[in-house]
Amino acid sequence: MSIKNNLKNQLIEKSVEAFIMGLEIYNKPTIKYRIEGFSFFICNAWELMLKAELINKNESLYYKDHPERTLSLNETVNKIYTDKNTRIRLNLEKIIDLRNISTHFITQDYELKYAPLFQACVLNFIHEINRFHKIDITKYVAQNFLTISATIEPLSNEEIKIKYPAEIAERFIKQANEIDVLTEEYNSDKFSINIKQMLYITKKKDEADFSIRIDKSAINAGNIIKELKDPADTHKYAHGLVITAVQERLKKKNITIGYKQGFNSYVLNLFINFYNIKSNPKYTYCHIVGNNKSYTYSQSCVEFIVKEIEKDPLNIVESLKLGINKKR
Repeated sequence: MSIKNNLKNQLIEKSVEAFIMGLEIYNKPTIKYRIEGFSFFICNAWELMLKAELINKNESLYYKDHPERTLSLNETVNKIYTDKNTRIRLNLEKIIDLRNISTHFITQDYELKYAPLFQACVLNFIHEINRFHKIDITKYVAQNFLTISATIEPLSNEEIKIKYPAEIAERFIKQANEIDVLTEEYNSDKFSINIKQMLYITKKKDEADFSIRIDKSAINAGNIIKELKDPADTHKYAHGLVITAVQERLKKKNITIGYKQGFNSYVLNLFINFYNIKSNPKYTYCHIVGNNKSYTYSQSCVEFIVKEIEKDPLNIVESLKLGINKKR
């Protein structure tokens, strides 16, 4: 066996080991550090497996300007998945981000947010190691152990704010909102596989799993109420997420705007300035933590922008620029 093939086989063997360790840590109920532990090991599994694929492609594992250093996971991912919009790549990048912040922030309280990404990542790994290296993971792990066992006890945003200092709470909420938004916009099981319980009110008793007092014969009491909405729930889109959401929706509608760089931060700022979006509570919420101020945006804001672009996609940018100049 050549030295190259020997190295490749060692990488694959270690990759499978890291993958199994990640699953075992995550699915063991007595371990509280399982989100962080899983993110470390699944990233290691991907790095080793993708570097073995670089060997298949006769590409170097080392930086050209630093031949003593092997490529980082991010660099390896970029070489294998050259399209930055590949859902597998987007999923993996989010988990790499989690791994990078895990040493600084406690993340177990948002397990329900990350579990759908983890499940997609597990299935993506199984598919890709088979595609690249003809490895059948089910020969190492029984099929029923390949499902992520999530603890369905998420904290509300208010509970997060009470439990943690303001800066950490804001980061938690922002991260969770980003996952929610991207899951909806990408709408791909290669990015996220949702774990949901959804309740619907129906007047047809034979279709109901349980009943409440809307039916007078029910045992359980319940009321339909109106409640104040938390802006962290209603205004989930950070500036960058608005850009991603609008780009995805334009792509689905096959709409191209008349601006060479496409819909980017510059174009979004034109919308914000022309329509004075930051002063409209329907579209924007201002978060103040200490002396820091930041803005997030609602889904209504994203929908408004897309509708305005649809009216005249080729001239929308020039129209906004002219309108802003007239206001000055």
